[in-house]
Amino acid sequence: MMNFPPDSNAGARAIIERIDALGTRQDPVHEGVRVRWRRFGVDGSKPPVVLLHGGHGSWMHWLRNVEAIAAERTLWLPDMPGFAESDKPPAPAPGEAAIAPLLRALGGTLDMLIGAGTPISLGGFSFGGLTAARFAVQRGAIDRLMLMGSGGHATLRRLSIEMINWRKSVNREDERAALQHNLGALMLHDKRFDALAFEIHDISCHGTRFRSKDVSLAGGLQAALDALACPQLLVWGEFDVTADPRPLVAGLVEGHANREGVVIDGAGHWAQYERADEVNALLLRWLSS
Repeated sequence: MMNFPPDSNAGARAIIERIDALGTRQDPVHEGVRVRWRRFGVDGSKPPVVLLHGGHGSWMHWLRNVEAIAAERTLWLPDMPGFAESDKPPAPAPGEAAIAPLLRALGGTLDMLIGAGTPISLGGFSFGGLTAARFAVQRGAIDRLMLMGSGGHATLRRLSIEMINWRKSVNREDERAALQHNLGALMLHDKRFDALAFEIHDISCHGTRFRSKDVSLAGGLQAALDALACPQLLVWGEFDVTADPRPLVAGLVEGHANREGVVIDGAGHWAQYERADEVNALLLRWLSS
């Protein structure tokens, strides 16, 4: 069972438990690292969809997208190594990128589940967007790639509200206040977020043991995209504070016939939660095109 905090919201907890119960959990181990994967849907006639969560995240970053996608395709959602219910990856070898052990564990366990070389449709959110792009280059067999509010673009960020280190809170009340502040400052444009958004954020932050921020800020997204010939969908929310979406999307798409860029009006960084219906329709159209 999931590890809910003792003061969790009952309604939000029920929603998470209902969605979780729609899938099955698998725990393959690669080179000593156990990765928790969830599988939803049963259609095996098309490439499965694999979606990676963001930093300080978990599979629940895609909670409001599970049912729509799983109705059409097999959907695999991991807690990436170092997050939530998965093991922490080992330290990188000297001279190795910080993300390399994570990518090895992710790829090795996925291949155990679906078979090495099996084509997949791959997506990622925030830190998971950069991870997906680098994973696609490393693994190959990518039918199409979709990135949502991806990190690693190495361009202007618009984050103007200082984040609070919630881990330094003196009690649970202060901790909740800090987490709520950060959720509104970074993740969502509408600061009147619901209990479910906070529950996902709260649980996921407490389960994070991998430092993703340095990886995202170091860049590398454009080089990874340029190395891939598959169709690419690049999506940002209009008010995403981790980028300046419209010029970023225009610059990434220009001159690349295999890329499509979309800006979701009214959405912040966590667009697939904040504008779930619109994003679900976009993803299903993209997957079937």
